[in-house]
Amino acid sequence: MIRTRLNVPDNLKQGDFAADRYLNIPPGFRISLVALLPGARFMAAAPNGDLLVSQPGLGQVTLLRPATNGGVPQGFTFVSGLQAPHDMVFHTLNGTTYIYISEKNQINRYRYISGDTAGRDRQVIIKGLPDSSTPELHGTYAHELKNIALDSQDHLYVSIASSCNVCADDTASDPLRGAIYQYNADGTGGRLFARGLRNAEGVRFLPGTNTLWAVVNNRDQVPYAFQDSTGNYGQLFWGYVDDHPPDLFTAVRDGGNYGWPFCNSNPDQGFDHMPFDLDLDTNQDGHVDCSKMDAPTKGIQAHSAPLGLHFLRDTLFAQPYREGAVVPLHGSWDRSHKTGYKVVYFPWSASTQLPGAQIDLVTGWMDDASQNVWGRPVSAVVDKTGSLLISDDATGAIYKLTYAPVAVSAASGVAVLSPESIGSIYGAYGANLSTQTTGADSPDWPTSLGGAQVTVQDKAAEARPAPLAYVSPAQINFEVPAGTATGSATVMLQKGSNTQNLGTIRITAAAPALFSANASGSGVAAATAVRVVAPPNVQSPVTVFTCDSSGSCKAVPILLGMDTPVYISLYGTGIRGRSSLADVSVTIGDVSAPVLYAGPQGTYPGLDQVNVALPLSLRGAGVVDVTLTVSGQSSNTVQIAVE
Repeated sequence: MIRTRLNVPDNLKQGDFAADRYLNIPPGFRISLVALLPGARFMAAAPNGDLLVSQPGLGQVTLLRPATNGGVPQGFTFVSGLQAPHDMVFHTLNGTTYIYISEKNQINRYRYISGDTAGRDRQVIIKGLPDSSTPELHGTYAHELKNIALDSQDHLYVSIASSCNVCADDTASDPLRGAIYQYNADGTGGRLFARGLRNAEGVRFLPGTNTLWAVVNNRDQVPYAFQDSTGNYGQLFWGYVDDHPPDLFTAVRDGGNYGWPFCNSNPDQGFDHMPFDLDLDTNQDGHVDCSKMDAPTKGIQAHSAPLGLHFLRDTLFAQPYREGAVVPLHGSWDRSHKTGYKVVYFPWSASTQLPGAQIDLVTGWMDDASQNVWGRPVSAVVDKTGSLLISDDATGAIYKLTYAPVAVSAASGVAVLSPESIGSIYGAYGANLSTQTTGADSPDWPTSLGGAQVTVQDKAAEARPAPLAYVSPAQINFEVPAGTATGSATVMLQKGSNTQNLGTIRITAAAPALFSANASGSGVAAATAVRVVAPPNVQSPVTVFTCDSSGSCKAVPILLGMDTPVYISLYGTGIRGRSSLADVSVTIGDVSAPVLYAGPQGTYPGLDQVNVALPLSLRGAGVVDVTLTVSGQSSNTVQIAVE
């Protein structure tokens, strides 16, 4: 992850964005602020490229139309006078496209024609959904916003969340709360689909299937559920509440019961295949059999508050991520150390069609060290250009995360690596290199861009077209083609009928460079770390660095313990070409650290990773230099701190 200054247009430099803001994003991406809408929550991308944004607090939905010059989009009030509008879904039925919009007490649909800037032909298709005006709730409904989804068989699904933290009355209400109902697309034929889901906010179908998925906000303030030697049975204390029960990311089946409010998933052995614990507030005597509940697919760190869910399949988002899903985590209140406040990515298994381990995609709205929070992401959608749009209801921001190959450069802060490694990015500089300025719009870089083509001819006289990331009159960024032989290579540029020799480069198998937190190539390492408690081999994250709002970063001292080893992951480029793991070494201070892995990071294009066990002999070392050597080539020097 690279700490990156948020690009803010001049006319949006106000309020929370009057001063520079920084977010952490993968290499090769850029992030910008595109609009400010107070209380922005859920979003829906219209077929023509417009964006609808719900604003529950204002009772309206705003349509944003992208500016033709790339500036701030034009805004229109699409509908107003609604009661807490929230989720929105486009769906075509018998040749007519509708936009479905949920309110806290009903579901509407509007006929949609491409280019509409206001809702037309409103139909209220479901009335009387429970909200705070429901008599039995006496004016209080903690989770009254409604979320919706539609499947390929024209069924509408409505999530009716719980009225409070943990309330057995919701399991006997009509309709049930903490449940999902299925209707026909016109709102008729409502029936219970699934229950035991406390607050299913993001509900979406995995593209190409009729499998419904949901992210679920689970309960707070859960008492300790075990009669053991700790003597904590039935007690509330942070050591347990912090991590129990997990929030959920789960497939939802017809007729399923996922436990709430009687049975809580237990994440102590990991977020997959979680067993259930009895809820002591509602099921202390075990009258509800937790063994008969549906086990959720995957857990998310407790109290993260996942809200939106967006599958990247069938979108134009960066190719390596398309078989996966993004989930914004709104952030915690019921935890001694805050968590969430970020957007995470779940890779998808082609064989099992299940999500893999959670990976950070965008972070930085919370400073881990100070616990200060300035933003709260809610939902995410991919627009017509392939950018990921992210809403933030704390600042009213709409952000745009864009794959931008021009942003890829050497980890050391130098745009040209020398010598070059196969698969690395090379920058050629000069004059009149291209008649256009343009970048590749996907990770599948073309070999012709802006009228320019580049070939790399190696010492074996094999000429290969180079994938192009960016071209301009003064600069061309390209990838050294796979298969290029090591040694001297000639780079040729072709523009129409003209061919130009750009010079000679030297190709090596490896050219290691490490990323730093401030993206300069020096200072504290852009690294992550985990501490392992054995037994039971539970991993917990360790903070390696913090950065303030000015972009200044410092190392956070890492505590080393005899029974709690710490493993650190360094990130960089030019590493994957190593001949064997034995050819990779890491020196921390004057100590050689055991290298456990060195190669592709596996998720982000071009990103390499080195996993290292921190030796106990480093205890008390303070701030120390870290250097990586691969096949005799040394990297730039970064730093960590050890107490």
